[in-house]
Amino acid sequence: MIPYGRQEITEEDIKAVAEALRSDYLTQGPKVAEFEAKLASYCGAEYAVAFANGTAALHGAYYAAGLEKGDSFITTPMTFAATSNAGLYLGASPRFCDVEPDTGNIDTDGIPALIDKSVRLIAPVHYSGMPADMERVRAIADENGLMVVEDACHALGAVYKGERIGNCAYSDMTVFSFHPVKHVATGEGGAVLTNDENLRGILMRFRSHGITRESLVNEPHGGWYHEMQELGYNYRITDIQCALGISQLSRAENSINRRRQIAARYDAAFNEIKGLKTPPHREERLNAYHLYPLRIENGRREVYDLLREKGVYAQVHYLPVYMHPYYRANGFESFTLPEAEKYYKSELSIPMFPSLTDEEQEYVIKCVTEAMQCVSG
Repeated sequence: MIPYGRQEITEEDIKAVAEALRSDYLTQGPKVAEFEAKLASYCGAEYAVAFANGTAALHGAYYAAGLEKGDSFITTPMTFAATSNAGLYLGASPRFCDVEPDTGNIDTDGIPALIDKSVRLIAPVHYSGMPADMERVRAIADENGLMVVEDACHALGAVYKGERIGNCAYSDMTVFSFHPVKHVATGEGGAVLTNDENLRGILMRFRSHGITRESLVNEPHGGWYHEMQELGYNYRITDIQCALGISQLSRAENSINRRRQIAARYDAAFNEIKGLKTPPHREERLNAYHLYPLRIENGRREVYDLLREKGVYAQVHYLPVYMHPYYRANGFESFTLPEAEKYYKSELSIPMFPSLTDEEQEYVIKCVTEAMQCVSG
């Protein structure tokens, strides 16, 4: 079986985790701060705050942005449900903007019409690792006094106009995920990056019950003292996870470059196949290729089934968020976005991970080519 994504665990990773297990700290220890510092340095941001998972990181970022009950936020439906769900947790309402027909990223031309006085932030998603048009998003946000939170869970290592995604050049905060199939794995894990010290403080309190050692009342206490200043959550990541993250981050550039090599080989193999579209390229944007999304004009289901019969476990990313039964039952009964639904009906993600061998990739190419020949007659 060749899956669409797979973690890569080396002996160095195992050694790093074993050392953490033998240390004095399993959680809330020095590895968390070390991982945060190295992640911020890699991306070029001032601060990184690590969370238990990417969803928790999104929740924290929206909270730090001031999103609350009665507010609205703008995002894309071509994403994992967590991008939208994290706003629901705070009582806010999503407004889904349609997507570009080729990239699957938010169509910035559609954002202004969705803005009114209830909208507080824009949450673009870098779908599959291709950066969205952040310069335009930032300009719209500034024109309307809105915050920008990048969902970059697919995009560690991506570059937009010379700026590495995560340095927050065009956003207030950037969110990453460290799920096993992502560029850096910690098992589960996430982080929010920012250049704003105040936002960093809010995020750190939010991930740890709203508790801090810094007193608001300035009364004399001993070294034991801490106080809860707001309602937070237990969204802390462990030293064990961060030890793995540090080890994985040390080779992130090599693994991302390998993804780009795999993508280039797919491009060359598939560009001339009728009824099949490869991921687009954009000037001044460097894709991190979390996914390699093919677009199949006709017969996507048949291609999917034929690939599985041959042991190639492709996947579809994603059912538009508003089409999930929960959303249909809560305000989106007849809602529709034409480009998002066209994208969903044709998209198929084929194997993309650094440890994919040349021989495995050649097999995937052969299987996709044969499947396309079958559906095209």
